[in-house]
Amino acid sequence: MDHISSLFQSDNPKLWQQVSNIYWDVISVKSEKKKKLQVLDKWYQEELPSCITTRPHKYLTLEELVKLMEWKLMRGKFRPRLQQLVSSHSEGVVESCTAKAFQLLPDVSAAITELCQLKGIGPATASAVLAAGAPDMTAFMADEAVESVPGLTPVQYTLKHYLRYLQELRKKAGILNKASDDKWTPHRVELSLWAFKVAQKLCPNLLETSVKEEGDERPIKKLKTK
Repeated sequence: MDHISSLFQSDNPKLWQQVSNIYWDVISVKSEKKKKLQVLDKWYQEELPSCITTRPHKYLTLEELVKLMEWKLMRGKFRPRLQQLVSSHSEGVVESCTAKAFQLLPDVSAAITELCQLKGIGPATASAVLAAGAPDMTAFMADEAVESVPGLTPVQYTLKHYLRYLQELRKKAGILNKASDDKWTPHRVELSLWAFKVAQKLCPNLLETSVKEEGDERPIKKLKTK
């Protein structure tokens, strides 16, 4: 194969691992124009999950939800009105709603619906909340990841569309887990899809030097980009 046009089409765990390995490099490149993104992403991917899981029961504080929204908007389209709406909630409402959402799992549909009662929270932001505390069951609805799954474009920010997306990511995680000793979760699949898609656009040379086909020690010579 001369190129890889879609990571999602591959069931090769080695290839997925290689893409997973460059995630932070891709974040670094994307952060060149948004300096705070790297700090926020580190917080979302590492610090927030640790905070959530060490509590007697899972929930987010108001401060965490506001920071999560800041991270999401910096990752994608900036919509300051959403930040204002999220900030308007009381501490008690946020903790109660997010706690109930986590308690509703593994019913993802019910958990998303619960979170969407909060002002400024739609299915995409709700998925970010759940992915931070339950990455083994859920994944963030990142545009780049959704667009990487056949049949899911254009992206629709609805519960129905999210559930279709999550189903595909769970299937892919299952395939990769059977083919390797690595632990693949829907969230890890999402991060890899995001990294591949963003690297194609911002830093294709990074893919060319870091990602190789199975049985081929040469770097990929050409990558299809849109």
